[in-house]
Amino acid sequence: MGPDATEELRELRDTLRRFFADASPSARVRRLMATDEGYDPRIWAQMAGQLGLQGLAVPERFGGAGYGMRELAVVMEEMGRALVCAPFLSSVVLAGYALLGSGDEDAARDLLPGIADGSAIAALAWMEDERWDPDRVRTAARPAPGGWVLDGAKTYVLDGGIADLILVVADREGRRALFAVRGDADGLARTPLPTLDQTRKMARLEFRGAPARPVGAYDPRVMDLAAVALAAEQLGGMQRALEMTVEYVKVRRQFGRPIGSFQAVKHRCADMFVLVESARSAVAHAADVADGAPEELPVAAALAQAYCSEAFFRVAAETVQLHGGIGFTWEHDAHLYFKRAASSRELLGSPAAHRRRLAELVGITGAAPAP
Repeated sequence: MGPDATEELRELRDTLRRFFADASPSARVRRLMATDEGYDPRIWAQMAGQLGLQGLAVPERFGGAGYGMRELAVVMEEMGRALVCAPFLSSVVLAGYALLGSGDEDAARDLLPGIADGSAIAALAWMEDERWDPDRVRTAARPAPGGWVLDGAKTYVLDGGIADLILVVADREGRRALFAVRGDADGLARTPLPTLDQTRKMARLEFRGAPARPVGAYDPRVMDLAAVALAAEQLGGMQRALEMTVEYVKVRRQFGRPIGSFQAVKHRCADMFVLVESARSAVAHAADVADGAPEELPVAAALAQAYCSEAFFRVAAETVQLHGGIGFTWEHDAHLYFKRAASSRELLGSPAAHRRRLAELVGITGAAPAP
């Protein structure tokens, strides 16, 4: 259908833009970056109670509104535009879709309502040893009196330091499975990690006999859905970066005229515009596929993430450069978008990794291996 194809989507976008303009000005983003929690509980509660965002794409039988990726992509885009500091990607997208894909109706019925109403923050712990290899999951589940326990470690867990609920990809008797661990469980140690993008908080989690609840199977489609959502967030960030740049080159003067009147600057802004609009098409296509043709999702997700990761990085870099010296300063917002772009480019796998996967999925031979 494409972006904002219905009046409902347009109204959703307008509402979100007004809300986040007030809830996430750059001054508040900077303040939250300096906190351990990395988000404002009051704003998080408003997102849930006033707007129903956390439950937007959760099925009604689990306490949500039952919408799909098209609506969720609008939310992610507007959050990316405003650099919203909130555990939305970790709790709603990664953990939420992991529960939905697990095939465990009882666990979903118990755990998803808390995610949907914002009362519980969840995280998905999947990465080990700084690289995600789904065929080498070392965190292991073993039977213990009264249930199961986990042993092992996960790293770069998005919002893992504050999550009330952690869904862990672990080895269960030779196969990948999901386990739910309470954030205050005995045997769980959480260590905050330094990050390039301070608007996202990450942690290393160590499980030393931590009690865990089995939660069905791990569905690899979770990462495809997360890739689409992240691409939408990247689109919002690059759109705002482009707007900042155009606004600046219209008022910054050299040699008696705005620098935006110089041909070289016009061409660079035009190139940024092409990147943004191409990314918009990739996101719209991937969101439509996620809702209407899930069998095509792996290709659409790989395409969207490979393109949007590179596009956001290039647009953000141009934003810094076209702002000149001020763009390199800590006080200017351009560096916030650049760091978000650099971090997001690696969050779910590098662009090279997504291109390699895309080449394999569509049958292109001779693709170079990803670094």
